[in-house]
Amino acid sequence: MKPCNNLLAILTELSEDAMLVDGEQVEAVKKLIIGARRVFVAGAGRSGFAARGFANRLMHLGYSSYFVGEPTTPSIGKGDLLVIGSGSGETASLKAMAQKALEQGATLATLTIFPGNTIGSLASACIRIPGVTSKVEKEGGKAASIQTKGSSFEQLSWLIYDSIIIDLKRETGQSDEDMFARHANLE
Repeated sequence: MKPCNNLLAILTELSEDAMLVDGEQVEAVKKLIIGARRVFVAGAGRSGFAARGFANRLMHLGYSSYFVGEPTTPSIGKGDLLVIGSGSGETASLKAMAQKALEQGATLATLTIFPGNTIGSLASACIRIPGVTSKVEKEGGKAASIQTKGSSFEQLSWLIYDSIIIDLKRETGQSDEDMFARHANLE
């Protein structure tokens, strides 16, 4: 067997980047989720795919969760939480969404490379992820990647979302069977 060197390089990179993620920031977002009436999750492009997966796992845990932009997503309001994944923190549609959510009385959390940019500066909790994005010229605390710009941010976002799910699963005392009972069955 010949190892896939690109795969090993990606895993090494993600492992190194994971060491730079602040566990207290992750805990702060998790606490907002626990305290929220409902959780809305948003992201654009590939970051949106990771966000969509997170909303799905929250639903499996029994949370009222929605991926923003779906026709069945209700209006956001007081007591709700909006979690936005945005590498640049400057995606126009996501900035407008963040501002609208705050105007409606919701709380905002974000995963971003640049916490000082617009979305991060509006958020009550922010998870800083080292990364590189094509939307922002400077690098966010990360060495150059062998991957296409944005890929490591999206991958690490997915893993951070999954790490939050692990904690929530444990803290709510749920089993895989409990979660599977909420899994789609019209497939």
